[in-house]
Amino acid sequence: MSQSIQRAAEVLEFISLRPRTQTEVAEHLDVHRSTALRILGTLAECGLTRRHEDGRYSVGYRLAGLAQLAIEQFDLAGVARPHLRALGEECTHTIHLAALEDSGIVYAEKIDQPGMVRLYSEVGQKVCLHTAGVAKAILAFQPAALVDAMLATTDFARHTDTTITSAQRYREELAVVAGRGWSVDDGEYEDYVNCVAMPVRDASGQVMAAVSITALKARASLDDLGQLLPRLTEVTTTISRELGWRP
Repeated sequence: MSQSIQRAAEVLEFISLRPRTQTEVAEHLDVHRSTALRILGTLAECGLTRRHEDGRYSVGYRLAGLAQLAIEQFDLAGVARPHLRALGEECTHTIHLAALEDSGIVYAEKIDQPGMVRLYSEVGQKVCLHTAGVAKAILAFQPAALVDAMLATTDFARHTDTTITSAQRYREELAVVAGRGWSVDDGEYEDYVNCVAMPVRDASGQVMAAVSITALKARASLDDLGQLLPRLTEVTTTISRELGWRP
């Protein structure tokens, strides 16, 4: 990447957090103040930055407009699909992508493996909130008010011996997930199926989706799936970055 383009990108990311002075930008880039001023000036001419009366710089209105247009090109499933397929081919298990919507959490993509037993889940189908690993991976990072609203409509019906059947116990599980960064479904909907799941973040850093590796217990135990967590981390991080997230 051209050094000037790289610096411009770094400046835009830096000032997007909050307005910055010319000196702050120079220190961030480790360049002379005149170099920082030249970069900021060029970006301002393009409408990508704007200078405030107090001398600080923030993102420009044109950048906001471009971002809005760009959002329309981002299709979660489309961005994630090649990474989900690669993961599925490597581990030979079913891969799910679930997304948070106003009405709940739904499956946005599903990658089955040739010759393997097809699971009940379908794209567009609502996720069972109190059993699914993807639901836990998403809800563990949501505001308490949103979690409360969703759990208020959950019946906590028992499906297997490991099903979580109370809102209090479920909240405790979400706290565990939030602390370690991944969730499980320990045969909680179907006792012969388990999974591990991790969250996906959007450009704002908010968790808006999750990816899971799901397997028949006869093929892989939770311990076996746990060995795949480093690879699942790579996949969810890559998808998040392609959606605009920067740690």
